[in-house]
Formats: sequence, structure tokens, C-alpha cells
Amino acid sequence: MQHKEILIITNYFPPESGAASNRINSMVNGFYKNNYTVSVVCPFPNYPDGKTFKDYRGSILKKTEEPFGTLFRLWIWPTKSKNKFVRLLSMISFSLSLMIFLIFKKTPKKVVIQYSPVFVGFTAVFWTTFLRKKIILNVSDLWPLAGLEMGLLQKGFYYNILSKMEKFCYKKSHLILGQSEEILTHIQSFEINSPLFLYRNYPDFYTPQLNIDEVKNEIKIVYAGLLGVAQGLYKICSDITFTKNISLHIYGSGPETELIKMLKKPNIYYYGAIERELLHKELLNCDIGFVPLINRIYGSVPSKIFELSRLGLPILYFAGGEGEDIVTDNNLGWNIPVADYEKLQFFIDSFSKDMLVDLSKNNIQTVSKNRFSFEKQFDSFIKKIESI
Repeated sequence: MQHKEILIITNYFPPESGAASNRINSMVNGFYKNNYTVSVVCPFPNYPDGKTFKDYRGSILKKTEEPFGTLFRLWIWPTKSKNKFVRLLSMISFSLSLMIFLIFKKTPKKVVIQYSPVFVGFTAVFWTTFLRKKIILNVSDLWPLAGLEMGLLQKGFYYNILSKMEKFCYKKSHLILGQSEEILTHIQSFEINSPLFLYRNYPDFYTPQLNIDEVKNEIKIVYAGLLGVAQGLYKICSDITFTKNISLHIYGSGPETELIKMLKKPNIYYYGAIERELLHKELLNCDIGFVPLINRIYGSVPSKIFELSRLGLPILYFAGGEGEDIVTDNNLGWNIPVADYEKLQFFIDSFSKDMLVDLSKNNIQTVSKNRFSFEKQFDSFIKKIESI
């Protein structure tokens, strides 16, 4: 069978960890399984620590042949600074590398562009439009709106520039993917004529055998992911007291890592970042998966909902938005109103292992396999791509 070709431009890719990297990696594997030859363009890995990984330092371009096709890693000036200007310079550095690459390198006719970051997405859309490519825009966050809601941006000249870039990206795309219904509703407000497609962040990994044992006296709540400002783990750890029968176990890294390390509170344990496969084995020994955000972010549906349910973990959801309906409608766990720390503390204080009886790991995993199927979603996605 003749192979088809596609290009994917993304700011995140393995060996980086996190939802964005996992999402694009699953998409690449999906294309490969559907007889596509894939070219991936991304920066040298640096997330979430803001430093280029050791094995990738000292060059401006690295090309490798992978089972799925070809991987191009481009130079970036990385940073994890909270300063908006410094972060902007980092995004511009990769945007310049990307611009040079697209001008001088022959690439496939169809291209998937990960949006956000805004500057990277805009650069990719601008030059692929100039080169007359068919653009599939993968919108996972509503920047700059999300930045406004998290208090990272304020309305004004800079915000207006980002909004114009956002609108340009939507207008020039031939197919737009949104990870939530709210994202698609937002995009429709720009009077976009391009077709829209709901593309959830469903995980693509082997469904593990569950450890079904009697619930022990100690209930283990686990958080695994980015330790960033938006997740608010440091504030939660500071404000919430975990009883002797309920403990919080944290895996991951990010801007709040050092703050969390310095906390000396009973029943809170930090393990650092570990590889995804090993992480899944550790999560199977926990009782509840924790999904927090410090504020409700319009358009956001944390991918942890789908990953944790695939592992059979009941979910303690503390993030608001569309994710609340997904947890409730599929009987995946409990919703605590976002930023309501009193209700979160009450939940911890009043929790008993009997509350886990109606939320069996087997039932949750079955729901996940049936309703959050990566394969079924990707089959529909491929049909959309082949129609443009």
C-alpha cells in the first residue's frame, strides 16, 4: 500500500514528559499505524526544566530516522523563567529556527500544527500558508484567553497582538481540532468557515492489568504531572491537611518543584519525575487520582481524566469546567468546586474507604476503554484529514 506523508510541527515531543508531549506522540503513532510517513519538527527537548537535555546540547539541528519517519530537532533558547519578556524571547528563538527550516526544507503537503504557544503556532501557520500547505490546527489551549484567566496576561496592546495572531491561525487552517467543546465554541465565535473536529486527549497505551486488592486502611491519593502555577499543588499542599489515613503522593516536576520539596507536612510525599511506563506501575498501587487547577480555565479539559481512568483510578476532580461533566456523566469520581479549599478539606476529613465501593477500578477502566477510545477517534480523524 502506498504511504501517505504528513508533517507535524510541535513545541513538545518525547523525551519530554507531560500531556502535550504524550498527545503529539500518540498522534504520530496513530498516523504511523494508518500507513503514513511522518515528519516531526520540534525544538531540542528542554521541558519542564527550561534546560536543553544533556544529550542534545551543542548543535542547532539534529535529524534522526525513526520508525514513523523523520524527526527534526531545531535550536531553541530554553528558559523556565516566569518573566513574560524572557519567555517571549524563548518562543521567538524557536520560531526563527522554524521559519528557516520551512523556507529551505521540502516538506509534505499536509501539516499538523500544535497551537499553542501562540508565536510558534503563528509562525508555522504563516509560512505553511505562504508555501500553500493544507493546515490542520491542533488547538489544545485557548491562548491568549487562558493566560488572561490565569493572571499571566492583561488586556492591552500585547494581548491584542496575540488575539490577532490567534484569529489568523484559525482563518488560515483547513481543519481545526479542539480538545473540548468549549474550545470549538470559542473558535466558532470568530466566524470560521473551516471544519471543526472534537479531538480529545485520549491516551494510547496498553491497558494494564489492575491490582484489585481490598482497600487498605491508608487511602493513597496521587498527583502525577506538571508542578506548575496553573495546577497549584504548592498551595494545596500548604493549605490542606491530610489525615493519618489519607496521604498525598506527588510525581512530576516543574516551576513549583523546589517549593514542594521544602514542605515538611505529614502524609505528603514527593517522588520526582519518573518515566511514564514506571509511573503507570506506581499509579496502579494508588487509590484515587487527583486532578487540580488553581482556577477554572475556559476550554481546558485536563488529559489526566482520561489517563487515570484508563488505569482504573477513581478521580478527585478539583479543576472546574467541562471536565466536571465528564467525571459526573461517566461516574468516574468526585467533583470539588475549583478553588474551594474548605470543601476540599472537608472531603479529605470525611472520606472513608467505603466511598470507594461504588467506584470499582474495573468499572472505571471499562468505561474508559469503551468511551475514551483513541483508536475510534483517530479513525474518524483520518477520514477528516483525507477529505481536505
